Amino acid sequence: MRRTAKILIIDDDKSICDSCTQVYAKDGYSVDIAGDGLTGLQKVKELKPDLALIDLKMPGMSGMEVLEEIRKIDPEIVLIVITGYATIDSAVEVMKKGAYDFLPKPFTPDELRIITKRALEKRNSLIEVHRLQKMREGFISMVSHQLRTPLVAVQEYFEVILGGMAGEVTKEQRQMLERSKIRIDELLMLIKDWLNLSKIDSNRIVDKLEPVELIPILTEALNLVKTLAKQKNINLKMDVPMDLPMVLGDRETLKQAFLNLLDNGIEYGKDGGSLTINVKEENENIVVDISDNGVGIKVEELPFIFEQFYQTKDQKTKRTGGTGLGLSIVKKIIDAHYGTIKVISEPGKGSTFTVFLPRVKNKEVKK
Repeated sequence: MRRTAKILIIDDDKSICDSCTQVYAKDGYSVDIAGDGLTGLQKVKELKPDLALIDLKMPGMSGMEVLEEIRKIDPEIVLIVITGYATIDSAVEVMKKGAYDFLPKPFTPDELRIITKRALEKRNSLIEVHRLQKMREGFISMVSHQLRTPLVAVQEYFEVILGGMAGEVTKEQRQMLERSKIRIDELLMLIKDWLNLSKIDSNRIVDKLEPVELIPILTEALNLVKTLAKQKNINLKMDVPMDLPMVLGDRETLKQAFLNLLDNGIEYGKDGGSLTINVKEENENIVVDISDNGVGIKVEELPFIFEQFYQTKDQKTKRTGGTGLGLSIVKKIIDAHYGTIKVISEPGKGSTFTVFLPRVKNKEVKK
């Protein structure tokens, strides 16, 4: 059975409360009223309404303040502002504060019904989105614990057996075990990359953006790939200017993005080659070039390299054990920072990935 929607009217005008209640009662809604902001907030906590009508001009706490407080209590409640003092500026302001819509007084019963129907449809959509998000998070948790944990245990058993601690291993057995271990390592890498991609929530990244120094982030990412670069005899270099402006960013996810790009450059680089980071200020952006002189990418494949699970079709350049998720993670992170990423590449000569991040203006820097 479908649940009856609960509506709260917060308005000091008794005639408005009475007329809205009559309209809603005819349509089968459950309705309650509050004559001032403080009473309204108390009823929000007690009744947990689906929708609230809020008058802007009330004695004591203003409708704007009530709106902000309701958003803190329950951001899923759909809010409609009603007022007899409607202006474009006030309409824009309440929308910025989180209101779904703005209804000027006087309004007709049909106008009230239409806006209410749309608002409740919006709430149902939000609830469904949050339900799916919880299911997604539950699935991510399941993958993390139910799949990764036993695979790590299997990986450890392989190490024990290959180390000879469980008895002598023949040459044929060693070959089979080593091939199996490689497949386990690849599966763990896929799970790790998939979990990283799933956990990147653009809205959460935006909420955590703050002025950050980019050079320490790049330096830390560079230090993390030094061992891998040494194994392939790849020379790492970084060229940065003095007094570089900060960027608006989330430190950890930016480090993940640059780490993926550096890892990509080393894996596709040539033995004895080079990998260079160049940083500069250009117009309103901080521009980071990550260049290698490796195998490069075919022109026809460039439009697809940031897609999930995409891997080059050329077996000569296809990365062994790659998951096809590293660059899609980079793209998702850079997009969440209001930046862009581009790539220029030529087979046999290497690739340059260029990241553009908006620089922080002096007045935006937090003291």
